[in-house]
Amino acid sequence: MKRLARKKTEEAPKGAPEWMTTFSDLMNLLLCFFVLLFAMSNVDQEKFDQVAASLSSSFSIFSGGKSSIGDGQLINMGVAQLNDFNQYFSNMGQTTESIDGEEIEQLKQLLAEANKAETEKMYDNITEMSAQYNLDKYLDIETDKTGGQYVLINISGSLLYDSGKAKLKDEALPIFSKVGDIIKTYKGYRISIIGHTDNVPITSGIYRSNKELSSARAINAAEYLIDVKGISPSNIEWIGRGEYDPIADNSSEAGKSKNRRIEIRIYNSLNTN
Repeated sequence: MKRLARKKTEEAPKGAPEWMTTFSDLMNLLLCFFVLLFAMSNVDQEKFDQVAASLSSSFSIFSGGKSSIGDGQLINMGVAQLNDFNQYFSNMGQTTESIDGEEIEQLKQLLAEANKAETEKMYDNITEMSAQYNLDKYLDIETDKTGGQYVLINISGSLLYDSGKAKLKDEALPIFSKVGDIIKTYKGYRISIIGHTDNVPITSGIYRSNKELSSARAINAAEYLIDVKGISPSNIEWIGRGEYDPIADNSSEAGKSKNRRIEIRIYNSLNTN
């Protein structure tokens, strides 16, 4: 009797069925979509409170604001963590309605106190270095009185330049070199060089107006800091304001002399882009 051959059973394909893989991908995409919707419409209040508490304890802002900016835990980890605070604050206001006006004002106060604390510390360091370099009689140093964002170094234009000219005087270079040494200690910080003049119109020379003269003086000062002191061009900006930002009355010679000046602004790390 002839036996019939036994039909071999086909093995099932290994792994999950193809339809299940596609279905799983779809479910993951839907989950991500709803998570994004939730994230855009809600703020993690607990995380927000933790950030505020961390900033408060680091700066002691809410308890009087007397701690140095260098003593906080966040600052020891790197001030750069606060560089985007302004952007975070703006975006937060656009994405949630859960924070009331009082909390927003508290955040504004927090940022203002952080600016003030760091700028005051910078001011102390710069004035100390100025004294070490015997620059006290050449420089006027002060802090930004509006927002506390920078330290201002004011240098007389007659000290640095001849009348109607933009080239730094040879006898001024040793002084300006020491100013550059001070600026170098703030590597990576935003530096702004601003030229100013009095309101006496220019009648001769290569510059057609006070705007051009003040701009050329600011550029030459910035180029010295870049070429001689090695400060990165990406951190320096130069501006010519002419006679439009006087600090004294131009009706007197003493006032005109004060208005002819170079301002150097060293912005704190919270305002360095």
